[in-house]
Amino acid sequence: MAGPLQGFKVIEMAGIGPGPFTAMMLADMGAEVLRVDRPNARVLNPEKDVLNRGRRSIAVDLKHPDGVQTVLRLVEQADALIEGFRPGVMERLGLGPDECLARNPKLVYGRMTGWGQEGPLSQAAGHDINYIAIAGVLNNFKRVGEKPVPPNNLVGDFGGGGLLLAFGLVCGLLEASRSGQGQVVDAAMVDGAAVLSTMLHAFIAMGIWQDNPGHNMLDTGAHFYEVYETSDGKYMAIGAIEHQFYAELIERTGLKDEELPFQLDREQWPAVKERFTALFKTKTRDEWQALLEGTDACAVPVLSMTEAPDHPHNVTRQTFVVRDGVTQPAPAPRFSRTTAEIASPPPAPGAHTADALADWGFTADEVAKLREAGAVSQAEG
Repeated sequence: MAGPLQGFKVIEMAGIGPGPFTAMMLADMGAEVLRVDRPNARVLNPEKDVLNRGRRSIAVDLKHPDGVQTVLRLVEQADALIEGFRPGVMERLGLGPDECLARNPKLVYGRMTGWGQEGPLSQAAGHDINYIAIAGVLNNFKRVGEKPVPPNNLVGDFGGGGLLLAFGLVCGLLEASRSGQGQVVDAAMVDGAAVLSTMLHAFIAMGIWQDNPGHNMLDTGAHFYEVYETSDGKYMAIGAIEHQFYAELIERTGLKDEELPFQLDREQWPAVKERFTALFKTKTRDEWQALLEGTDACAVPVLSMTEAPDHPHNVTRQTFVVRDGVTQPAPAPRFSRTTAEIASPPPAPGAHTADALADWGFTADEVAKLREAGAVSQAEG
């Protein structure tokens, strides 16, 4: 692999959602990521779970003392560790930061949780929808008179969680390369979701944003930043904010000769939106796409997830790739010299136990004894 993180070794304690996403991002960038799975972990179609791409898997019984010692021995060689358990779980297993940093003082110990390592909610269960709710973010995803709509789990789990931890780990690795000391990275999804909303907080402070969703420029309040249904029941996304882009939109949609109010007259936004709504229903999505896409009108079709890989722009940039029969997003961002790539398909839990442990310094006899004791196991097939 030739990615920018080539040479870094990372241990991933198997989890779901944001933790695996962090590990995928690091693996895509060239890091050697070793996933520690539970023995006999049942995963539906593991070969299609591309969130686990690019790394090997070993199966370790963390309730077995030899299993814990196996992980600690791996820690001695690692640059970073990723874990996503509730606060205190890793400590109870004997794999907390104190134990790991004692074995490897330069280790960057990454912790992924929803609420963070402390606070009144730190021990409570939760999911993306809960974390972005108390961060003040979920309330922004709604139209006037409607209830908030969760943006899948993209803002909390992946943007405010997985990417936040990946960023934190890389920052920690950079600092450790100078200081020679590791540290703990506490990545909480509630914190990450809040950070993602920084611009809106700035707008509120400047008096140009109402804390009343559906009335602002970027939250469906404005007619020029909206999604409109077309005659075939599909949609176009319009984002003509700047005056010159709005002028282009007006001209290309045939509205140039109509007496429309000033673009930024908020009181007139609802009325103009009604005009746009009626207008976009006069043509199909493909017809509007042919008329507007690629111009400064800032208008493109709303594509489904299965349509997106076939869009000419995405095809040209190879934004999506097909690997082992599975269509998936390609590694990002792009690097001019140290090219990122998908190193390998997603593994079945424990698929590489013997080979990976051997590569990390365990002898064949040691691996055999660990397997006999039940501390580790090898997936069949």
